[in-house]
Amino acid sequence: METLANDGVTHGTRGTQGRSVEGAATRRKAWGITAMLTLFMVFNFADKALLGLVARPAMAELGLSPFAFGFIGSSFFFLFSLSAIVVGFVADRMSSRWLVFALALIWAAVQFPILAGGGATALLVCRIILGAGEGPALPIALHATHSWFPAEDRALPSNLIAVGPTIGAAVAAPALSWIIASPALGWRWAFGLLGIAGLLWGIAWACIGKDGPYRNLHGASEGMAVASSATEKLATVPLRRVFGCRMWLIATLAGFACFWAQAAMTTWVPQYIGGVLGVPQTRVGLVYALPWAFGTLLLIALGFAGRRIMRGGGSARVAVAGLFGMSLLVSGVCLLGLPHASGVWALALTTVGWGAFLVFPMAPTAVAYAVNPGQRAAVISTMVGIASIGGVVSPAVFGWFVQRAGDALAAQGHSSPLQLAAGLGDAFTLTGLLLVGTGLAAVLWIRPEQTAAMLQQRTYAHRSSTSIAS
Repeated sequence: METLANDGVTHGTRGTQGRSVEGAATRRKAWGITAMLTLFMVFNFADKALLGLVARPAMAELGLSPFAFGFIGSSFFFLFSLSAIVVGFVADRMSSRWLVFALALIWAAVQFPILAGGGATALLVCRIILGAGEGPALPIALHATHSWFPAEDRALPSNLIAVGPTIGAAVAAPALSWIIASPALGWRWAFGLLGIAGLLWGIAWACIGKDGPYRNLHGASEGMAVASSATEKLATVPLRRVFGCRMWLIATLAGFACFWAQAAMTTWVPQYIGGVLGVPQTRVGLVYALPWAFGTLLLIALGFAGRRIMRGGGSARVAVAGLFGMSLLVSGVCLLGLPHASGVWALALTTVGWGAFLVFPMAPTAVAYAVNPGQRAAVISTMVGIASIGGVVSPAVFGWFVQRAGDALAAQGHSSPLQLAAGLGDAFTLTGLLLVGTGLAAVLWIRPEQTAAMLQQRTYAHRSSTSIAS
């Protein structure tokens, strides 16, 4: 049966009927928005990855020690958590179009002081501001994308958004490495070109970006027929219950491990490739792109697999959370073996170990199934904000491991490969243990459907008891 709501929106049943009613134009718009937001995430991660790529020339020119460089890497996350949480709560009351536009402008603006000749202090300040602008990026991009798709179809577009960062590094790393090594351009122009590209994207988004029909329960943003899935029908629950449930805590802890690995990767893995594996500077970007390319292919494959499972009647626990947890397990095992490998094996373990955990966006996607659309942005943003603390800690910890191993870099940025290998080997082992532990926990305890039912039941019981008492 169909009913006509007061706002003129027709609500049908879930599945094929809803998809047929949407119309080809809306589906094209949905995938167009997804493509734009995927490109948005490409720039997002190109900005992050750049610091690791410029490590040697920047450390040499600015006179930075390993710990000081690690501290600047960590500074990216100083305001990351706070901005992710604050903007996440604002996102439920403000159009995603203008939020995304504002974030893009911030990213672009902070690149130019480095191009203009800023020193270590300018680099530190710009990385802090960049982190504040990028903190809300993933949750806002997912929230905006989810507003264009019914719940059962979100696995694939969510993974495409997640592919953006991996494409950003896989495509940008070789290009940026060439710019950095170019005598005519140099490492500062790598920042400048990213700033220009970000400005151009922001202008395009301001013209194209729009919220979709699934932004709220009734789809009023489009004034058209939409299907009402189980997620859209969930009642609002107290956020304190969401933040206190086991699934949300496990997903946040797994996110902590992913951010830990991600920040360490963008800051230190290029140095491992050049200083330990002995890859020439002109080819570091190509080798560094391998784990990102692997992560891209993995995310696309898991996106299609998740959609097939969900459309076949499977659960989000299997289609999203289970695949996410297994990926973290694989990544952790590879990183545990990496300090003991060399040659082709080291290259293979680097590719898989530093690529498989890049499926992190599947965790907030899984959590989103447990709440209604009106609470989605706040829940995802808070999770990402807290999880990002891992990114604050890991670059400095890696720098401490390297310095403890006796690898005090000279002003020219040279290091001893044996000492660098020893310090990074210990850091890789710690990262592997984190990923194995949280990946196993994710497989066992991230259960979106069960958590949604539990939250609804407790909320209903509380409201019933309150009504009786009054």
